[in-house]
Amino acid sequence: MLLSFFVLCITLTSLALPSAVTCCPPAELAALLSIKSSLHATQVGVFDSWSGHNCCLMWYGVTCDPETGSVAEVTLRAISEEPIFEEATKPGYMRGIISPSVCQLKNLSSLIVTDWKGIEGEIPSCLTSLSSLRIINLAGNCLSGMIPKDIGKLSRLTVLDVADNKLTGCIPGSITRLSSLMHMDLRNNQLTGRLPRDFSQLKMLSRALLSGNKLTGTIPSSMSRIYRLADLDLSMNMISGRIPASLGKMPVLETLNLDSNRITGPIPASLIRSRMSNMNLSNNGIDGAIPDMFRSRSYFMLLDLSFNNLRGKVPKSLQKASFVGHLDLSHNHLCGRIPSGSPFDRLEASSFSFNDCLCGMPLEDCKENH
Repeated sequence: MLLSFFVLCITLTSLALPSAVTCCPPAELAALLSIKSSLHATQVGVFDSWSGHNCCLMWYGVTCDPETGSVAEVTLRAISEEPIFEEATKPGYMRGIISPSVCQLKNLSSLIVTDWKGIEGEIPSCLTSLSSLRIINLAGNCLSGMIPKDIGKLSRLTVLDVADNKLTGCIPGSITRLSSLMHMDLRNNQLTGRLPRDFSQLKMLSRALLSGNKLTGTIPSSMSRIYRLADLDLSMNMISGRIPASLGKMPVLETLNLDSNRITGPIPASLIRSRMSNMNLSNNGIDGAIPDMFRSRSYFMLLDLSFNNLRGKVPKSLQKASFVGHLDLSHNHLCGRIPSGSPFDRLEASSFSFNDCLCGMPLEDCKENH
């Protein structure tokens, strides 16, 4: 019956009738029905429209290529403004697994199944056989297991987002072969091991978000050769060693978050002289003095150096910065008089508290020997 219906669709299309419809192949229809059977949405009717023999005709979240009739996109988001979600009495929740049958959608370019909380199981390893994939977004579920080791086969992939799951194991080395990747989000999983050394191969990468895992080892200096990287978040891991000075020479890096790791050594002067606008190095073991090398083009929306082992004085050159929004130097071993003028005259005491012997506004007045 499926085959005869598919033949009918092809016939209508070839006749170029005004009422011609695009029909998905029988194998892809069967694959979608298998996906449906492995997932159960109890509060919202995302699969209510998944009936009949034409998955290209108003199946919720399914988009077909208008020329070939093959399924091009599957988009199932739990957070949406679609009418079916407005009618639901409770937030979207789905349980089950992502069926390996998804790999029968041979021309799939986008797979988005996000924020359902109850979807378990592993990421189907066969996804790496879908050479047309450009987007994989499986964030906000309860997926376990490892990132497929052959993920690097997906040469067209631009987005890989598997944040907020329970993935384990190491970041596969093949991930650095994703030459088209622009957005990598692996946050809030249980990933272990070191960062791949040859990160510099990801020439198109603009965001690398890896916080909230159990990553160890040092920050590869090769990361500084990703010239398009604007946002690097390695916070809340167990990364150790020193901050590569080359990170401060990256041309478009705007955000660097290394909060809550085991980083030691001094702050490279290149970071202070960089074009970054958000820098969080808090909750580490960073020592030495804060480089007194701020200048007129320094523009920090956030500069957080709290909970480290920094010593010396508060840099007077901070007065030269064109803007400093949130500044936190608390919980260090800084000493001496806090400079006056901008930006110090509008900062609160909490920006400087719990140091060894800082004084002056907004803290207590200095004694004569300061």
